[in-house]
This record gives sequence, structure tokens and C-alpha cells, in this order.
Amino acid sequence: MRKTGSALTGPIAVAMLLAAAGAMAAEIYPDRPLRLIVAFTPGGSLDLTARLIAQRLTDSLGQPVIVDNRPGAGGLTGSDMVAKATPDGYTLLMASGSNAVNVALYPKATHHFGRDFSAITQAVSNAYLLTAVPTLPANSVKELIALARARPGQLNYGSSGTGGLPHLAGELFKSMTGVTMTHVPYKGAAPAIIDLIAGRVEIMFNALPLQLPHVKSGKLKALAVTTLRRAEVLPDVPTVAESGVPGYDLNGWYGVVAPLRTSAAVVTKLNLEIVRILALPDVREKLKAEGSDPVGNSPEQFAAVIRADIDKWVRLTRAANIRIE
Repeated sequence: MRKTGSALTGPIAVAMLLAAAGAMAAEIYPDRPLRLIVAFTPGGSLDLTARLIAQRLTDSLGQPVIVDNRPGAGGLTGSDMVAKATPDGYTLLMASGSNAVNVALYPKATHHFGRDFSAITQAVSNAYLLTAVPTLPANSVKELIALARARPGQLNYGSSGTGGLPHLAGELFKSMTGVTMTHVPYKGAAPAIIDLIAGRVEIMFNALPLQLPHVKSGKLKALAVTTLRRAEVLPDVPTVAESGVPGYDLNGWYGVVAPLRTSAAVVTKLNLEIVRILALPDVREKLKAEGSDPVGNSPEQFAAVIRADIDKWVRLTRAANIRIE
């Protein structure tokens, strides 16, 4: 009987010890600086949101939360770094919808966004905005389609990089309208915006928060938002779907994830802190003024968002035969 009892209690005892160790680690966590990896260049909307959260986390956790920009390969370079990091809660990823897109576009990548990360919380959701240079002889989506058909391949649309959500937004638009436009990838959203304003490319699909100041200043004109609902900050700008491309729907999101097997106690602690930060009136006001909708949900809810987004992009890229150039 003792042998049987020993065999039964052994695994249970190990599990209890591991749970106790995880709880103890969470009590002293963090005891050194954290890194929040942003897989794109500084200055983009994702980067700005990450810095806002990192600043408040630094205050609440009592340890520096350092934003570390690691651009490359449409976001794969930075996310791969986090996927392979020690799952101790000290290396995190500020993820975006582009990470879900990459699963569809890079099936042979060394990590899978849907399987190799622990979801912490979705930070925001945001519409994407289709903008154009003021001199473009098109002031609506219908006029843009007509212009693109009259000048096949001559209109250039910029993006933050090949494979990112801004790139896919343009490819989806092309596939649903039958127009031919030339994709011009940049190494990040900021340089793409600079060239758009300078007129080196004519149009762009990019996160609303990043382009909003330039629309308000008149440096860019907004043709449409990519979601099925109009944006609160630009109520007079129609959606792509209501402008002659029925069914067009693209909603961006940002959120925080950790390497797979990060302890539940650490994930819970980070979730509670970030959700609390996102609920602060001044943080919400700042995010909403920039065009983002604060979220702050549970790890389980965020994981469901990620799975649904991956499934959506796998279906759409296959149906539209979208391929990386």
C-alpha cells in the first residue's frame, strides 16, 4: 500500500511544489527591469501605445519597463525573439494584428503566434484609415477605384513593411476591387508616413492613431476607415464597405503577450496591472483622442481574439490568393 501511495502522491507533490514556487515567484516579481519588445521601428502607433503602457507599468511595478524596438521581417524578428526568451515574465511582446497575419503569410516561420505565446491582455482596438496625398485627383473610394483602373499599376501605396497589416489591407482592397496598385514597403510606419506626406507614394492604409494628426493638419486627406463602423474621432469619414466595397472589414488591435509557459501567477499579475492602467481616465482619454479604443480583457478573452484573427487571415489570404512579393 505504501508503494501505491507513494506513486500516487509523487506527481501531486511535484505539482503542489511547482504551484507554490510559481506563487512565491509572483510575490517577488519583478525584481529587475522588464523588456517590452516592439517588432517595428519607433514612432508608429504600436510603439506609442507600448511606451504609454510601459511608462505606467514602470510606476506600478517599481521596476523599469524598457521598450525595445526590434524591427524586421514584417514583425517576425521581434516576435521570434520573445517566443524563444526565457518564460519568466521579463521579456514581453507588444503584439498587433500583424502577428496574426504572419501566421497566414509565413507558414514556415520558426514560431507560431497562436501556439508559442501566453496571452496577457488586449490593450486597444483601432480602425485603419485609408489616406491619400491632397493632390491625388480622388476624394472618395469610388473615385480612387476609377483612378486606379484608369492608371493600372501607376498608383503606389506605402506600408510599414511587407507582410504587415497595412500591406494586407492594401492587398485585400486590390483583391476585392480588381484594381492594380504597386506596393511600396518601408522599414516601419514612420518613414512610410513621411514619404506619403512628401508625395513619394500616393495612398496608404495604416492605423488611424498614426495618421489622425496629419489628417487634422491637412497634410493628408482621409478617404475611408477600414472597419464596418465609422470612427468616433472622424464621424464624417465613411467606411470602405459603405463606399462601394461591401464586406471590406479590417480592425487592428494591440496587446501584450509573453513566451509560452510563463507562469499563470505572473500572467495574472501583469494582466491585472495593465487592465488597471487601461482603465485610468487619463490613459483612456489619451488613447481615445488618438483614435484607439481601450480594451483591457482577460488572458482567455485575448487568446480567443488571437485565434479568431488567425483563422480569418488564413481564410482570406487563401481565398484572395494573397502572397508575399
